[in-house]
Amino acid sequence: MAYDGLVTGAVVRRLQEALIGGRIEKVYQPEKDEIVLLVHRGKEKHKLLLSSNGNCPRMHLTEESWENPAAPPAFCMLLRKYFQGSRIEDVRQAGSDRVVEIPVSTADEMGYSVSRRLVMEIMGKHSNLIAVEEESGKIIDSIKRITPEMSRLRQILPGLVYEYPPAQGKISFYGLTAETLEAALRQTGKALPESLVAALQGISPGAAEEICIRAAMKQGATDYENLAPEAILAVLEGFLKAIQDQNLSPAVYLDTQGTPKDFHALPLSHLENALTVLPFPEAGAAAEAFFKMKGGADRTKQKSNDLLKVIRGNLDKQTLKKQRLLEDLRQAEDSDIYRLCGELLTAALHMVPAGAEKVTVPNYYDGSTMEIALDPRFTPPQNAQRYYKKYAKARTAIREKKLQLEETEEAITYLESVLTFAEQAPTPEAVEEVRQELTEGGYLRRRKVTGKVKPAKPRPMEFQTSEGFRVLVGRNNKENDHLTFKMAEKTDIWFHTKDIPGSHVILFTEKREPGEASLFEAASMAAWFSKGRSSENVPVDYVRVRHVKKPAGAKPGMVIFTDNRTLYVTPKEPK
Repeated sequence: MAYDGLVTGAVVRRLQEALIGGRIEKVYQPEKDEIVLLVHRGKEKHKLLLSSNGNCPRMHLTEESWENPAAPPAFCMLLRKYFQGSRIEDVRQAGSDRVVEIPVSTADEMGYSVSRRLVMEIMGKHSNLIAVEEESGKIIDSIKRITPEMSRLRQILPGLVYEYPPAQGKISFYGLTAETLEAALRQTGKALPESLVAALQGISPGAAEEICIRAAMKQGATDYENLAPEAILAVLEGFLKAIQDQNLSPAVYLDTQGTPKDFHALPLSHLENALTVLPFPEAGAAAEAFFKMKGGADRTKQKSNDLLKVIRGNLDKQTLKKQRLLEDLRQAEDSDIYRLCGELLTAALHMVPAGAEKVTVPNYYDGSTMEIALDPRFTPPQNAQRYYKKYAKARTAIREKKLQLEETEEAITYLESVLTFAEQAPTPEAVEEVRQELTEGGYLRRRKVTGKVKPAKPRPMEFQTSEGFRVLVGRNNKENDHLTFKMAEKTDIWFHTKDIPGSHVILFTEKREPGEASLFEAASMAAWFSKGRSSENVPVDYVRVRHVKKPAGAKPGMVIFTDNRTLYVTPKEPK
């Protein structure tokens, strides 16, 4: 990952063009560590993303749409109080490090002009967004508070004077001279690319490698050992001029599987031959694409972790309950012995002495004898009645336990389906929809929110078969119900993996008859979006939607169907 000082400089230069003189109209906090500022400048509106997420920290203009929480977090409310309505005076980089300051001017409650600034520190897991009073230099608050227990060297707390992150002996590459560079490189005692990273603020390993390659070409050298500081400085100055003039070639570098490996505001020739180059018009767009491709799965995984724990915990409880019910049923099904004891004892009352603890009576069913235990506190007829009551109680228990077992098995089937959706959720929004489903089902406590919460609109995934038929796939159980019973026509075809948790898949026929290719492609999608994704020859049932019914009181996504056929397919991710 190369969001280094050079990328920061390129992003800052773009923000200077777009934001200086603009007014902050809105402040949103879609995630706990991300802020979006809506800035109005002239006739243009820009969205500025400020992310302190430890896995993908960055800042840049964005075109993405963001889902905002029903109740704004505390830091969002603070920014709205102190920064909403203020005018952006500047966007500047602190030295050549990954620290960006946005000074603003606004009016306080008395109408007097005041100056404040937002400080974005892009430093991996230590990234932060800090609001500072300009005159006093004191911290108003930060998106991540750093206490003395967390760091003895540098605290970020309201009321403390803001200090820049320690420079660690590195020098800025702005205003650098050949003599200063030579002295700094000499002190590191490392190979040249590593020396550049160790000596200069904001130089990533990829950028250092590129600088050395270009300096060697300029000097006509075959290695880095004898590169002159002047050659290195000339390449660096060329980069800085390209940033200043916005004459860049931003790109994301992908491997053969399409996985993003790196990105930069400047062309990295040492990666161009080994990786696929995906060009972008400006550095912020490249950064956004890189982190969206690389970090989207990480963000989704982070959001789903606690949800998966809840689902698995409930699933374990229901599985244990099922085991206990089965044990109780096995015991209850042996209750015929109580009926037999009652019958034989009633037939032989004349043979039972009062106060006896046991008696041997003839078994007229098979001609043998049977010993029956008695309670000496009760008369022989009362002992017989006690055995009849035990038998009746056991038979009642069998009926009740079977009902409970049926409900428990339904709950297990439902939770297994929810677990599959949570594990395979493609986006953080999909995770939140699964969370909402569990909340409505009583498996999670409702979060305290102020105001009305808008229900999420069903947005099933959409694909197309090779024959041109539209296919929609549900992303959770509630969406499955909506897709099957609200969106699909009776003549459309419904797919679902046989006895395996997964999505409802609808092949929309539109009054046409799909061919075998479309049926197998839709079945393959159903197999892919199921728990059987990693298997082969997965059985998939398919049937016209008219034959799919939802039993009264059934949980979301649970249906029954008839007249179905089965295809065996290998799961394949649809494009």
